[in-house]
Amino acid sequence: MPHALSGTMAISETALKNTALMAFEEINKKGGGLGRPLEAVVVDPASNWPLFAEKPCQLISQDRCAVTFGCWTSVSRKSVLPVYEELNGLLFYPVQYEGEELTKNVFYTGAAPNQQAIPAVEYLMGKGGGNAKRWVLLGTDYVYPRTTNKILRAFLKSKGVADKDIDESDTPFGLSDYQTIVANIKKFAAGGRTAVVSTINADSNVPFHKELGNAGLKAKDVPVVAFSVGEEALRGIDTKPLVGHLAAWNYFMSRSVRRCTARPSRRPAASRSRWTSRTTTCTSR
Repeated sequence: MPHALSGTMAISETALKNTALMAFEEINKKGGGLGRPLEAVVVDPASNWPLFAEKPCQLISQDRCAVTFGCWTSVSRKSVLPVYEELNGLLFYPVQYEGEELTKNVFYTGAAPNQQAIPAVEYLMGKGGGNAKRWVLLGTDYVYPRTTNKILRAFLKSKGVADKDIDESDTPFGLSDYQTIVANIKKFAAGGRTAVVSTINADSNVPFHKELGNAGLKAKDVPVVAFSVGEEALRGIDTKPLVGHLAAWNYFMSRSVRRCTARPSRRPAASRSRWTSRTTTCTSR
């Protein structure tokens, strides 16, 4: 499992690693796979993209791993992809992504923009989402946010949204000061009914959402929908000022909605607590 357990991505990827270990343990209790126990090999690429490219070679060639579960960002996935193709390895990629890639060596288990981003934007365009007319496309500066925002810009223009009503900006990984960015959002929103589409990743979600609350940016005025923030990332934030802002995922463990095709986890707390705390929730991509 090549998951970043340190650095900027640890806030997101640690829960994925723990969830996979819990699943392996449950499978082994039932006899394993093909009558053999599953053995997990965990490596930490430390949120370092070149290091991500090195780890699969170790896992496939040295540790003889039959399959790997790992990565979060598309830049980490693209860093490891040449190794999987060269060595004919198999990666289960657990997160939403930008699409526009297909290989026999990767199972893409998360949503593409047509399954996540576009439906969310359509919702915000409608009456229930506030009839947004102007759009802020805000993301971390790497391939997934840039490509998703390119797709969304084309979609918005196909719906008659003018270029002047779309504001797009990218921020570096690990950015901790969002005062200027949120101030610019408020200024842009003065020009008409505005919604924010956030593809901010990793630990930067914490200061961004905190600044939304500090600046008094209410959902009733400027709704924000996030595509890459899990429930765990917001655990340490005072969410009272954020009520009404949105996140779009395939499944939320903490929600029980009949219309969802995936049901909340019914595992007893004892089976989860070995790998996660009793209050840990897992968000499905």
